[in-house]
Amino acid sequence: GLSREEVYIANIVKCRPPNNRPPQEDEIASCQPFLMKQINAITPEIICALGTFASQTLLASSVRISDLRGKFHELKTIGGASKTKVMQTFHQAYLLRNPSEKKKAREDLQKIMAALKE
Repeated sequence: GLSREEVYIANIVKCRPPNNRPPQEDEIASCQPFLMKQINAITPEIICALGTFASQTLLASSVRISDLRGKFHELKTIGGASKTKVMQTFHQAYLLRNPSEKKKAREDLQKIMAALKE
């Protein structure tokens, strides 16, 4: 129900790792300052973090996505409090391999939409 103008899409890393492998810690660390500048410039109300790397990077956490999803968390920023809520859900590639998890991802997105209406 959101228009394209109401949604901003960003990635944790700014270039695709070789052979589409998961990003390594040093790649995430080198791209994270630019990502945080993007977030600070946009000042989103809510971020929907798709997958483990987005979730763990934005929350500065090593907690598994399955333990994080389904509830809002506060964006972790360096040197300050954030009013941005972060909802973690499964990455779309994971959902293609595990279609039984789509219901949970749909529930997460419905929580985001409800929060945006408040």
